[in-house]
Amino acid sequence: MRLQTPLILTDSSLCLCVFVPLCFIPIPLNNLLNLSRLESALQTLMETRRGTSLPTIYYFDSLISTNQTAWELLEQGEPSGTVVIAGEQTAGRGQWGRQWQSSQGGLFLSKIVDINLRVTQQAHLSISSAWGIATILRDRSCPVQLKWPNDLILNQRKLGGILTETKISGQLITQAVIGVGLNWENPVPEIGINLQTFFAHSPTPPTIQSLEFLAALVLQGLDLGIQHLSDTKVKKMLTGYNQLLTCMGKPIQIGDQMGEIIGISEQGNLRVGLYPKTEIGFSQEIDQQPGTINIGYS
Repeated sequence: MRLQTPLILTDSSLCLCVFVPLCFIPIPLNNLLNLSRLESALQTLMETRRGTSLPTIYYFDSLISTNQTAWELLEQGEPSGTVVIAGEQTAGRGQWGRQWQSSQGGLFLSKIVDINLRVTQQAHLSISSAWGIATILRDRSCPVQLKWPNDLILNQRKLGGILTETKISGQLITQAVIGVGLNWENPVPEIGINLQTFFAHSPTPPTIQSLEFLAALVLQGLDLGIQHLSDTKVKKMLTGYNQLLTCMGKPIQIGDQMGEIIGISEQGNLRVGLYPKTEIGFSQEIDQQPGTINIGYS
């Protein structure tokens, strides 16, 4: 990751200028974003990860979709590690083409990633990203859990989600855009929760003080997840993911058969043990691919 020039802050115009070769791009800032906090949060991200530098950051008041803009920037030659952040999305997307509510006050970002991942492991990209973010937030006393395959859960409500889109060459995924939507202080549906509501009811002081610092933590989480896609680390990631899975042990019906969720497989599929269950386990186990079954939030 590389920030070609540190943030250019212009108090008179209230703009964030991100430098790219031959030009400066002025992007109006949303009034929810504080310039000094943004700079401080990004510096903290760099300082806590020795040997790395800040990513190129594009910020927009409003976008159709941060993922869409990230792909456009990639086509224009922006490098791996580039990040796009929006104050709101007018047509944010979730998994399986669902619309994602993206009102002001939330965190909506996408990151460009060069990668070398087998197509058969495509599910790992969303799973590792969700696990990485959850792990980092849990280190900040936010007891985030995971709903298979890509949702972040807090107090049994949806805190955020991941949308990964990929470019494939042969049998390998060579490039990806990882999109993250996370509720900070934005309005949420009944099944949702934002972090400000969580902190307001927490007996301890908030551990995340600003939207800008939250963005820095999410970027750390994405990097952590990507690092655990290697063959030597993926088993550790999958074990950690299973430990945070909210639906573990939940009864579920698959067709005309009843069973129980027992985790995720090495391919990232949902593992279901079919009844009857004996003292030594289930007599039969089946896998369900992402998008083939809805397990709900309760």
